[in-house]
Amino acid sequence: MASKLNTVTLILFTIITFSSLIPQTQARLLLSRPAPNPETPTRFAFPESQSTVLPDPSQFFTSDLLSTPLPTNSFFQNFVLGNGDNPEYFHPYQIKSSGSSLSLSYPNRIPTTTSILQNFTADLTISATQDYADYQQQGHGVSSFNDLSVTLDFPSSNLRFFLVRGSPYLTFFVNNPTALSISTGHAISSFSSNAARDKYTLKLNNDQTWLLYSSSAIDFTNSDPSSISTSDQFYGIIRIALLPGSENESVLDHFCACYPMSGEAVFKEEPFSLEYRWKKTNGDLLMLAHPLHIKLLQNNVTVLEKFKYGSIDGDLVGVVGNSWVLKTPALPVTWHSIKVVKDKASHTEIISALSRDVEALISTPISNTDSYSYGKLTAKAARLALIAEEVDFVHVIPAITKFLKDAIEPWLDGTFNGDGFLYEGSWGGLVTQNGALDKGADYGFGVYNDHHYHIGYFLYSISVLTKMDPAWGMKYRDQAYALAADFMNLNSTLDAKYTRLRNFDLYSLHSWAGGVTEFGDGRNQESSSEAVNAYYSAALMGLAYKDDNLTAIGSLLAALEIQATQTWWHVHQGDNMYEDVFASENKITGIVWSNKRDAGLWFAAPESRECRLGIQVLPISPITEALFSNVSYVRELVSWTMPALEGASEAWKGFAYALEGMYNKEEALEKIRNLKGFDDGNSLTNLLWWIHSRG
Repeated sequence: MASKLNTVTLILFTIITFSSLIPQTQARLLLSRPAPNPETPTRFAFPESQSTVLPDPSQFFTSDLLSTPLPTNSFFQNFVLGNGDNPEYFHPYQIKSSGSSLSLSYPNRIPTTTSILQNFTADLTISATQDYADYQQQGHGVSSFNDLSVTLDFPSSNLRFFLVRGSPYLTFFVNNPTALSISTGHAISSFSSNAARDKYTLKLNNDQTWLLYSSSAIDFTNSDPSSISTSDQFYGIIRIALLPGSENESVLDHFCACYPMSGEAVFKEEPFSLEYRWKKTNGDLLMLAHPLHIKLLQNNVTVLEKFKYGSIDGDLVGVVGNSWVLKTPALPVTWHSIKVVKDKASHTEIISALSRDVEALISTPISNTDSYSYGKLTAKAARLALIAEEVDFVHVIPAITKFLKDAIEPWLDGTFNGDGFLYEGSWGGLVTQNGALDKGADYGFGVYNDHHYHIGYFLYSISVLTKMDPAWGMKYRDQAYALAADFMNLNSTLDAKYTRLRNFDLYSLHSWAGGVTEFGDGRNQESSSEAVNAYYSAALMGLAYKDDNLTAIGSLLAALEIQATQTWWHVHQGDNMYEDVFASENKITGIVWSNKRDAGLWFAAPESRECRLGIQVLPISPITEALFSNVSYVRELVSWTMPALEGASEAWKGFAYALEGMYNKEEALEKIRNLKGFDDGNSLTNLLWWIHSRG
């Protein structure tokens, strides 16, 4: 093994030394295709804010990174919050930092009827044995990050960890001669090396076997039942991997010399395509793909179907290839229903409801002024305008557009009374006036919670207004693009004030919503449908402004979010994704965490099935057709939900009846006609439009 790894150690050292000098914004990929519209928007600056509630990132990020926008929903977010000692999941290992040591865990899954949890146990802990005076005081720092990786430095331990998502090996560089210790929370049952002393086999009493590869000979001694230590100082590369079955040892041996240091996702020219590219050493690269990767993989890679690790996201399968191309089915992004309302009698009923809903709209100012509720209510009004256009009842559109202008313009020009969007520079993004002072205000918008949800609703309304009144759209184009950049930025020079894709995870292929808040179970997202709505709305904004690039990126992200939702939020018993004890009781998840699946919601218990269905459906729009394309699953989901509708609020019932209308149109229609109330982002008009467009 030494002959393979040693040849790249000096090359790696050179790369490491000089890569730290490259600004992070240059290291990340820029969007290759400029917007075709020659009138590109200028960078609009919302007023500056000094937040009193955000954590200080300077404790963890290197100084060069502090001058760039920082991620606020990232796969490594726990590493840069609080003490930085909550674990994050990297597929297939959980990683946890404590002091100047790093622990990894190949987690067990604990399934119940209401949750599936990956627990953290320190299977192995890597540390230096030097007795520095400040050894325990110094922690880690983030020296670089990108779409698929983060680099953690432990200065007092002389250790640099390349945490690349989906790597079956944990790879680290000992950048100065250092004595090392590797300990376990279990007991070591056997310990051996090959003749060259560059491969060690470590068997634990929990039936795990770990393999250790080094770039040169290294001497470990089994000093006590729970640790091994080097007898001398070591300099070079070490890779550690759990052995997933004895038959796979030769696979790990074969690919141990080629390792990734970082990885990026590239948006391809070809529609609905994404490519993973890794910075790596010479040789063939072995990585792990989750089930959605396997479904979408397109290019000439080798899939090792028998080389598997377990994970909460399903089996992780070995893939050999220096890049991956992922392609999702094309997604129709349309203003109006995919299945048009053809029956003129249906038009009559929709128009009757539309007249009443528009009258109520223009006579009732928006009273909920938090950014989420406000945006949701404007999107509700925008739906009425599009439905009016679809059923040719256009004379109400001017009243709706006036309502929308009066409602939205104060948020865009800074005159909204009591709240409004601001820019804060410590992390690089938008907050609200209230959110800058109170982390609980605006549903946590000020601590970067749910940005794609809130802004997605605003983008939907702005897009519809721009469609109806292009002159208005051009007047507020810069503000609209500044809002979109907060969560849609791909690091173009235009949007350098915002981090890259604030919410969307380019390895998991869906969004996270939790912001800069520590969670022991990692990142989380509750409402998958509102995430879909955010990228759908961005795509519509591209249509409204004739920006093909924005439409293409929004459509791709919406398509990936839909694929991920159908994979991990929609529960199918018997597909081996989740254990039967969970899948038999749940047809849809409440919250997907990086380390957990939860049947409960932030606002409701697992028993509130109507809430679980509703929060994964709203808002109902043309894209809902694609999100719930599996009608047999929809039938199972509605049947599972129906008992909970007894005594449920009218608002939640509406979403269940809407799905029922996909296979039982007439009965669902009658139920909708008898509803006494609606969700604040929904309306009778919208539900009738949906049902009558079922065909």
